[in-house]
Amino acid sequence: MKQRQVWDAVVIGAGPAGLMAAGELASAGHSVLLVEVKPSLGRKFLMAGKSGLNLTKDEPLERLLAQYRGASTSLAPIISAFDAAAIQEWAQGLGEALFTGSTGRVFPEKMKASPLLRAWLARLENQGVTWETRWRWTGWQGDDLCFDTAHGPQQLVARCTVLALGGASWARLGSDGAWSEILAAQEISLAPFKPANAGLVVDWSTHMQALLGQPLKGVKWQAGDICSRGEAVISARRLEGGGIYTVSAAVRDGADLSVDLLPDLSEAEVATRLARPRGKASLATHLRRAVKLGVGRTALLQEFGRPLPQEPGDLAALIKALPVKHAGLRPMDEAISTAGGILWSELDRDLMLVKRPGTFCAGEMLDWEAPTGGYLLTACLATGRWAGQGARRYLAAL
Repeated sequence: MKQRQVWDAVVIGAGPAGLMAAGELASAGHSVLLVEVKPSLGRKFLMAGKSGLNLTKDEPLERLLAQYRGASTSLAPIISAFDAAAIQEWAQGLGEALFTGSTGRVFPEKMKASPLLRAWLARLENQGVTWETRWRWTGWQGDDLCFDTAHGPQQLVARCTVLALGGASWARLGSDGAWSEILAAQEISLAPFKPANAGLVVDWSTHMQALLGQPLKGVKWQAGDICSRGEAVISARRLEGGGIYTVSAAVRDGADLSVDLLPDLSEAEVATRLARPRGKASLATHLRRAVKLGVGRTALLQEFGRPLPQEPGDLAALIKALPVKHAGLRPMDEAISTAGGILWSELDRDLMLVKRPGTFCAGEMLDWEAPTGGYLLTACLATGRWAGQGARRYLAAL
């Protein structure tokens, strides 16, 4: 039997954006129901912390905003109001000691997401937030919110709603993009989903099998006008890692990918070193001795550059700009994040849908993308907070 409940606010999606919105609403004394399709809250947040939770990037605001490229203007007031310094203060307020790495990336000292999530949920509970899990949002019936649950269909009345349903990657963690069909049926315009921060499909030759799992360090990846000094990993049928993720958007959009195997040396310096007498040494030995290329980088050179030129100048040019042969990005569901989502033109300044007053949107549902390195969480937290504050103002005006 259908049940009908009434709430000041219903927040749909319990990732970082949804949790932040729920806290903003509850702190103003509103009754808040937080709804999640998976059996527990914050699953993608926990996954993001498996190798160290990178909360934000401690750098000047202008440089931070530049990472959002096409959406930087739309996100500027939102991130300016909750920037890297504010995120650190917020996390410390939840009892988390933080540290900043040499690249400016900010992490909890415990390096895990679970302690921060536990403290966050405890605060929300103390604020009076109620939550339900295994509830899937199926759309609206009139003004009522409809859900499929383990106990049958549920119908809720919400004075306002915050949608924070994620993008279209990692469906097993809750972000399956199914909400896009619901909004499209309401004539809300969406940019198509595309993979972002994704690995590359590479059909390695047999000689590379011994190097699976081998990290590639000390290189620079280049695709279009984007470059990255991050490392990558040679994996079965793929090339992945932070260095690849940073340039993957440009690759996805058609740019050729190359790698500089010796970014700290000029092409002339590499050519001079390669011109040293080689004697009877093999080319691999000569590369190791003359330019200290190492096993992984030498294997990559052989994989993508054969037959290798013998003339030092030509070989140096290849080492400095080695074309990377691949078959495109890995499937979207394997991507760390997605581009695409609700067009900014469909939202007002408070992130409320113009065509559905009282419905606010936050997080990866919006049409933006950014590289890894703290930028994804920064925008999710900031847009969740902004949407929550917008919903508070909406309720106050009713």
